[in-house]
Amino acid sequence: CYNLNRLERLFSKEPNEYLYPFKENLLSQSIFKVSIDHTCRTRKRYTVPNGYIGKKHLNNAIKEVLSSPLPNAPCPIAFSILRVPFFLEPHYDENKPYIETNRQRLIKKWGGEQGWERQKQRHDLKGRGQEAGIPHFNLDRLTSNTMASHRLIQFVGKKYGLRVSEMLYDRLNVYYFVEGYALNDKPRLAKVAHDEIRKALGEEQSSVMSEEEILKFLNSNEGRKEIENALEALDQIGVHGIPKFIIEGRRVVDGAARSDVFVDIFREIESKGEVHGGPIFGDILGVNDDTVQRGSHSREHICEVH
Repeated sequence: CYNLNRLERLFSKEPNEYLYPFKENLLSQSIFKVSIDHTCRTRKRYTVPNGYIGKKHLNNAIKEVLSSPLPNAPCPIAFSILRVPFFLEPHYDENKPYIETNRQRLIKKWGGEQGWERQKQRHDLKGRGQEAGIPHFNLDRLTSNTMASHRLIQFVGKKYGLRVSEMLYDRLNVYYFVEGYALNDKPRLAKVAHDEIRKALGEEQSSVMSEEEILKFLNSNEGRKEIENALEALDQIGVHGIPKFIIEGRRVVDGAARSDVFVDIFREIESKGEVHGGPIFGDILGVNDDTVQRGSHSREHICEVH
């Protein structure tokens, strides 16, 4: 179903450094979007901040490429990032705003404080985070079930576009990893989402959902099936680590990559003026082609922000 055969072929390839090659038919456009499917949470023995670090490296690379386009590029480049959900703790109760602190979770996971300290030294998340531009991680952030927040990101992308959902996702990374708030604290999440959507839409204020409308959505089951479909697809192809970035539907960049790896890939695409294909998870998540084509990151948006 969907693109599972395409996914299975893609992830059956042997890794070549950070890249997994996958060939598809060429697609040429006068202004072309580079599609990126991005997994954003994990549910096995991997460290969750890797997803935040990986996304920061991706953002830094996109900013560099858009801010300084190649002078002889055939046509402008832009990006469409499609968020693919993973769960940290799928057994967490959806009805509770939070379950425990991340410190408590990791001490338990690694068999005590000494085990946790060894893991911190081994992964050096603090140093790697600072390298990517993250000042610090809140070790006592409140962990929770993330179904509602995943549904919200997908809903916002479909309603307002991927640019707005990406701005919200980046805000929620700060909200959780730095500020330490629970992603299942629905009233607080509704307020943060409302404020960020309003900021993203600017003059289009009349179309911004109220906090009450967002909270009503969070308390519903709308969008659950699409999240479950994505999780099932990832489980079937054996993807259990984060972050993973599928670029053009043909190659995977793994979580260890720094921004320079992304820049090299994007410059190669930019110099050719061609893209190989769209996002693999678009059908699975119910994201239509028009939403993908409108994109999430463009030079015009970078100039507006800065």
